[in-house]
Amino acid sequence: MVIIFETVFGVWTSGNSADNNKCKHHTKMQPQEIQPKYAKLNIGGSLFYTTIGTLTKHDTMLKAMFSGRMKVLTDTEGWVLIDRCGKHFNSVLNFLRDEHVALPDKTHEIAELLAEAKFYLISPLVESCQQALRSRQCKIEPQCRIPLTSCSADLSQLITMSTKPTVKLLINRHNNKYSYTSASDDNLLKNVELFDKLSLRFGSRFLFIKDVSGSSEICCWSYFGLATKVAEVCCTSIVYATDKKHTKVDFPEARIYEECLNLMLYENRTEPDPELMQATSWRGAVSGMSSAYGSDDEEERTRIGLRKRLV
Repeated sequence: MVIIFETVFGVWTSGNSADNNKCKHHTKMQPQEIQPKYAKLNIGGSLFYTTIGTLTKHDTMLKAMFSGRMKVLTDTEGWVLIDRCGKHFNSVLNFLRDEHVALPDKTHEIAELLAEAKFYLISPLVESCQQALRSRQCKIEPQCRIPLTSCSADLSQLITMSTKPTVKLLINRHNNKYSYTSASDDNLLKNVELFDKLSLRFGSRFLFIKDVSGSSEICCWSYFGLATKVAEVCCTSIVYATDKKHTKVDFPEARIYEECLNLMLYENRTEPDPELMQATSWRGAVSGMSSAYGSDDEEERTRIGLRKRLV
């Protein structure tokens, strides 16, 4: 005769030892509450595998979905379908686990994460994203960035890799082999000031470069289209006095502006046009040659030809 006693901790039997050995494997119980429960989620085609405890840790829409308060849509393989983009769901899960998460570096990605946090009703994550966006709006972004080069190799690489026309200003006031005229310093500052104004005005269309690479020139403007020099305006010359030589720095403002306008012809082009190169380089240096003015009649004829090409 076998007597079976049911206790809180399991089942206790009495009888012969053989029967007890047969029943021993079936008497041990594994409490259901200590076994983890997992959830499989399909967020817009991205698959995630996490615990129910993580999803129900905070009072969010996910807790309502996986605590039985809301109906969920599942496929034939048991994946819970949520019609959202899964790009930032890892960040959502990490925030639910740790109550904090590293926000993305880019402002538009923080805005995307904010939209997900609002959809899942995660209030602390919403506040973190909104605070990050407010702090970024207070920062002042520079309108343009001008590279400063002191090496010819770096300068050549910048011009070659740029997809925009390039305006380069060479400034080397330390080239003081000769004494300067009284107006040289003032004109040098005017060239630098005009360069800054042009970079603010055309910074989105041209690449502006300041060059201090120790050339023999003191102040010189160079214009590049499709990585080829199309014009040059040299602003320095040597004045021979009776006893000593003087360095003169000019400020040819009209020529500088005109070459910038000519440089616009090289925007949105993928290959050089020989006729265009010839039309825009009548004063400038092509392939490293210095610029020079022709006669007044030749200037006028060239201007008329250029206007016809622009029309």
